[in-house]
Amino acid sequence: MSRLTRLIDRRSAPQRGAYNIEMTASKPQTPSVALPPLHNDQFLRACLRLPTDYTPVWLMRQAGRYLPEYRATRDVAGSFMGLATNPELACEVTMQPLRRYDLDAAILFSDILTIPDAMGLGLSFAAGEGPKFAKVVRDEAAVAELAVPDMDKLRYVFDAVRTIRQALSDDQGVGKVPLIGFSGSPWTLACYMVEGGGSDDYRLVKTLMYQRPDLMHKILAVNADAVALYLNTQIEAGAQAVMVFDSWGGVLADGAFQEFSLAYTRRVLAQLKREHEGYRIPHIVFTKGGGLWLDQIADTGCDVVGLDWTMNLGQARAMVGDRVALQGNLDPNVLFAQPEQIAQQVIRTLDSFGAPRNADGSYAGHVFNLGHGISQFTPPEHVTALVDTVHSHSRKLRA
Repeated sequence: MSRLTRLIDRRSAPQRGAYNIEMTASKPQTPSVALPPLHNDQFLRACLRLPTDYTPVWLMRQAGRYLPEYRATRDVAGSFMGLATNPELACEVTMQPLRRYDLDAAILFSDILTIPDAMGLGLSFAAGEGPKFAKVVRDEAAVAELAVPDMDKLRYVFDAVRTIRQALSDDQGVGKVPLIGFSGSPWTLACYMVEGGGSDDYRLVKTLMYQRPDLMHKILAVNADAVALYLNTQIEAGAQAVMVFDSWGGVLADGAFQEFSLAYTRRVLAQLKREHEGYRIPHIVFTKGGGLWLDQIADTGCDVVGLDWTMNLGQARAMVGDRVALQGNLDPNVLFAQPEQIAQQVIRTLDSFGAPRNADGSYAGHVFNLGHGISQFTPPEHVTALVDTVHSHSRKLRA
């Protein structure tokens, strides 16, 4: 047993074996769904719109700079990439928020830009700055060099997935909570590949998109196939759900979003494994600023649509009906308020979604999350108020 495994809090529910769960009686044609053996499977159940005891919660960037233990581990690693490429340290920081908070899912600690790095673009993170690429993709020659990378170049990611799954498991192999794998969307990866890093106006990537849409489509096609292979390999390594972060889809105009972002997210989803080793693998899509296109995102074939804080959950629920579950969507800056004020905003968000059952008796899945990643300046103790309120109030909604 590894040191990290011994560090896990074992004070969870009694062991549960794998089992089949029948979908709601209102949908008798839907086959049973097999879920893996977990002490806490509330997140997976919510993703698949199955009954839950309460609303599960996890947070985007839940392993991050707001935690002093994360900062200490990053200092040991020497750099962000040193941390992300070391499976043991990546496992350590993945587990840190689970030791502090009663979260219902773990998410792989990695970066969305691992794929273009494996394509040979040379990813680096300077202290106090965002990601930078040594090579950019802005002309025909650079586009012609792009190819789906050999997954062996990303072995450190898959080794981290295996290490985290081991750390999450007890001596009988039953997991504490599910593990989420993830990738950036084809469009979001393209933004960084063309811009060479982050951007305020996306001038370079949009210039290429409008002037040479043929080149942009070639970039996106390679990216989509790479993302699909990358996520499938994470699933094979042990990820029990996967998420596509379309972080910059919302910067596109209507029409351009459908052509350059949504179409390639759909291409990814069409290739993803829906089951592995007999267990269902939920697929989540999050488009920041994507509320305008919620109805279309829900039709991509994903199981869960993530929402930012600009959307009303109740209205979103009415719009998507029984097609998908919803994830979100508290404004991350709420966590700078006082704990009692945080609790009020959490309750407001849960109430906006409403009771978990629909009028026809079926279940509408909700996974509580922030509307984007948690800020590095967030007081750690404020997250406790959020998580505890989600669990306590959502139980009241089911009473």
